[in-house]
Amino acid sequence: MLALAFDTATDVTTTALVEDGVVIGERVGVARSLLEDVDALLDAAVRAKTSIDALVVGTGPGSFTSTRIGLAVARGLGLSLGIPGAGVSTLSALAASEPGIFPVIDARRREVFVAGPRAVSPDELALAAGTVCVGSGAVRYRSTLERLGGVVPPDDDPRHVPHAWLHARLAGGYGPVDRIEPVYVRVPDAEASLA
Repeated sequence: MLALAFDTATDVTTTALVEDGVVIGERVGVARSLLEDVDALLDAAVRAKTSIDALVVGTGPGSFTSTRIGLAVARGLGLSLGIPGAGVSTLSALAASEPGIFPVIDARRREVFVAGPRAVSPDELALAAGTVCVGSGAVRYRSTLERLGGVVPPDDDPRHVPHAWLHARLAGGYGPVDRIEPVYVRVPDAEASLA
């Protein structure tokens, strides 16, 4: 089975082609170049879009707009190609990079997204000494997490990236792409303003 996986929930977008568990290719970029990255992966693998059997998309939590971009692309591709999809939490993908990893995604507003999922101030986290923290929130709040006993790898460590091939590895329960739901944790700003 050839799966196209991508995650746009954070500032770093990852896209991967995975066939029967083997990574054929991966690209790292930004959400606005997602379709270009998909085309580049297919070209490099000498595959047509019609050869994709399933989609895997990151469901967040993360940036509201970026998460919506990923879901919209997944729905558009899935419906146009007539293929199923699966959603995988961005936190789960980060955690899958290594046993014992604690994923921390920058939630803006001086908060981070962590398992639960929930949004909290980095100062509210209770970390066991030596806990390895990864993700955009770990990089941004390095000093706070290290003061709390966490260990944050260097900024360029690949464990900080929600690799799309990890999403493909975690995916299960493929179904209609229009049923994949985002994980927002918080109410979108526009809805909060209306309330």
